[in-house]
Parts: sequence; C-alpha cells; structure tokens
Amino acid sequence: MPSPFDVAIIGGGINGCGIARDAAGRGLSVLLIEQGDLGGATSSASTKLIHGGLRYLEQYEFRLVREALAEREILLRAAPHIIRPLRFVLPHHAGLRPRWMIRAGLFLYDRLGGRDILPGTRTLDLHTDPAGAPLQSQFARGFEYSDCWVDDARLVILNARDAADRGADIRPRTKCTDARRVDAHWRLTLHGVDGASETAAARVLVNAAGPWVSTVLRDVVKQEAPTRTRLVKGSHIVLPRLFAHDRGYIFQNEDGRVCFAIPYEDDFTLIGTTDEDFQGDPTDATCSTAEELYLCAAVGAYFQVPVSPEKIVWRYAGVRPLHDDGATTAQETTRDYVLELDSPPAGAPLLSVFGGKITTFRHLAEGAMARLAPFFPGLGAAWTAGAALPGGNFPWNGAAELQADLVAQYPFLDAALASRLVRTYGTRVPDVLGDAQTTGDLGRDFGAGFTEREAGYLHRSEWAMTADDMLWRRTKRGLHMDAAQIAMVQQSLR
Repeated sequence: MPSPFDVAIIGGGINGCGIARDAAGRGLSVLLIEQGDLGGATSSASTKLIHGGLRYLEQYEFRLVREALAEREILLRAAPHIIRPLRFVLPHHAGLRPRWMIRAGLFLYDRLGGRDILPGTRTLDLHTDPAGAPLQSQFARGFEYSDCWVDDARLVILNARDAADRGADIRPRTKCTDARRVDAHWRLTLHGVDGASETAAARVLVNAAGPWVSTVLRDVVKQEAPTRTRLVKGSHIVLPRLFAHDRGYIFQNEDGRVCFAIPYEDDFTLIGTTDEDFQGDPTDATCSTAEELYLCAAVGAYFQVPVSPEKIVWRYAGVRPLHDDGATTAQETTRDYVLELDSPPAGAPLLSVFGGKITTFRHLAEGAMARLAPFFPGLGAAWTAGAALPGGNFPWNGAAELQADLVAQYPFLDAALASRLVRTYGTRVPDVLGDAQTTGDLGRDFGAGFTEREAGYLHRSEWAMTADDMLWRRTKRGLHMDAAQIAMVQQSLR
C-alpha cells in the first residue's frame, strides 16, 4: 500500500475544502477527492450570502445564528475581494409578521454575534428613501440591516488553493469507488478523469460529500449512515436588473418563507430561494417551472414592475444536505451541522459531515479538526480565524486602493476590467496578468473581457478544465456572453 496521507477527504465543496485548508495549515498531509469540479454542486448554487439567517431566529436557532453572525466579519477580513458588506431592506408587510416582532428580531440580530465593521439596523420611510422607489406604494415602512454577499464558488476555490499552497493534494474529477479499513489505515480506490484506477491510503477518512454523504457511506464505505440527511432543493433565478441602487431586499411571503432580491453582476438581479424536499440524484436537480413561478410571484408581490418567467436569463438549483431533525417542512429544517465520528479500537477513524451552511464552513472545519486532534498528537492550534485567503491580504475596505495600484501597474486596463479582476483575484491579479504590457498581450478576448491569459490562469492555478468551470463558477462571465462566445472558450480548451 502506498505511503498514507494523514487525512483523506471525500468531497470538494465548501466543507471539504475548508477542512483540507485547516488540516494542511496544521502540518498534516492531505488528499482531497472530488468526483466533479470543485464547488460544482451545492456550494456554487447558494444565494451568495454570508449571513446569520434572520429567519432562523423564529425557529429558536440562537446558537447557530450567533455562530454565523460572528463568522461574517471573520470571513470579510479573510476575503475582501470576494466578500463585501450588503445592506438589506425588509419592507413591512402589514398582513404578515407584526412590526414589533421584526424589530425584536433585528434587535437580537444586531447583538448576538458582535459587529465591528457592519452597521446596525435602521428604520426606513419607504416613501422617501430611494429603496422604496421600486416597491409598490402600500409598503410605507421598512427596516434596513447588514449582512454580506459572497462569490460562493470562488470561496470554495480559494480554500482549495490555500490548501494546495500548504501542501494538500487536490484531485477534482476523481471518484472514490471503494474505501475500506486495512491494517489500521484506509485504503481508497480512485478513478481519475482518464478512467485510470489507483490506490491511496490515509490514516483518517473524512466524508464531506454534501448531498452524497449517505451515498458514500452506503456504497463506498459500506456502512449505514449514523445520522439521517434531508435533501432540500433550493432554486434561484436571475433577471435583468430590477432596481438601480446597491442594496438587496428580503421579502416575507404568505407561506412563511422569505425571498431575497440581490444586485448581481452589475446588470442583473438574483432572486431566491425555494425550499423543497428532493428525492433522487442531486446532480439532476433543476429549477422547475413551478419554482420559477413561485419566485416571480414572491417578488412580484412587492415590486411595481411585473416580474415574469419570460425575463429570466439564468436559473440554477442546488441540493442542500440538511441534518434531518424531523421538522414538518423543508424550510423549518435546521441549517446546523452534525459531525459523526466512527473510531474503532483498531484504528482508521471516519468523520462524516451532515448539514451545515456556507457561512459556517470555517467554524465547521475547526470543529472537525477538534474531533480529529486526538489522533494526531502535537497537532497545531486553530489558525484560520486570522488568516487571509489567497488574494485577500488587503484591508476589507481597500478594494478601490488596490484597483488604483493595479491600473498604475497595468495602465492599459480600463476601469471596468480592473474592478472585476480585483473583485475576483484580489492581490493575485498580477499572477493572472503576468508580464502583459498591452491589451494584446492578454491574448484573444472571448467576450466580456474574458481573455486567453485569464483562461490560462484558471486552468493552471484553479483546476478549471471546461468552459462551465471558467465562465459559471470561477467567474460569472457566462452571464455577459452569448452562446457563440462561450463555445469559443470551450473549443480553445481542446
């Protein structure tokens, strides 16, 4: 059997990559295995928020909300290029939750997790505040509070990149088909993108396969899941921009759910999400016609301008692997996580991750390492709370200054492209542009400012192998390109 890794991780979503980063930073040898693209499933299909979860207060999830609120500013400081503060407007709907309940909830929200950067709640007169202009006239009062926006797919990639920079072996498009305990180690059978088979070994196995966590236990590890998973589908739609300002909205719906409308990629509005129980292969999850109609109706009940499915320019769906706490409905199911450790006397521990949300991934990774620490005497202390992610080593409010420095170094960049590059790669933009001195040095522009040089960087440094990897996950340039331009990118990769 080959020389064993300390830790092998199945699953290259946010939790798997977060655990890989934490473990590698403590000096452990790490192998991460992902059957598809990194962040290619649930972790790139979120509502793109780092938030406490205001609605979870109604379910008395105070510990989860407190933990998530505390993470907002930790993550903002770690990745200010892909995370930024976002103010949310909550119009008061007289027929739904009473105003005193909303005010009380926001009072708790402001205080549970602590805030140094993000401003607190304020009350709005929607007939005079610009945020009220797109809304129907019956919404006269509202509240404004803080959370953060995140590029979720890039958050996954940056954790994987940092893990690799610290020595981890990151293997996307590699499937683990068998995992068994042999001589106090795990022996793993792996199949790569070329179909070739190989064997790897590890002292500890982490199952962070997201919606496939129970499938991995059953089909790969050959044991029953100790915790039940509830698969819940969340769908989103993207439309041309519905309002001009830079704040988002959170709308109450008559069914008790909430819906977000968020400025997205400059020219668009992102609307989500739904909560529906899901059966089947998570790979097959799509936004249904019924969900499109639901989301359009949910925001259409607030906006003056009609919102119809014909206007949708992009739709996506992801399946959340929630810890099944027996809740009556999908939206009431906890977003908390459970770490289940199977540690037989003969060795080869198995840690399985059930549930979780993108906001708490770093804290989850710390919790996972705390569970594994007894198997690695002398393991280093927790370290990620104060460490920047790749490209994020600048002040949380320093993007404009970084952009000015970039234009000074590369004067041929126009302001729009410089801004996008900073918001995507942060201080690592020079790694993307290299020695370019003119626009021509960047190679072919496939459209929307996406060039051959950027594509090369994504392939070389961020494991991107297809146009979808590059244009819909590493970047969102696909939203700004037509089908022919996207096809050119794919053809260039052959």
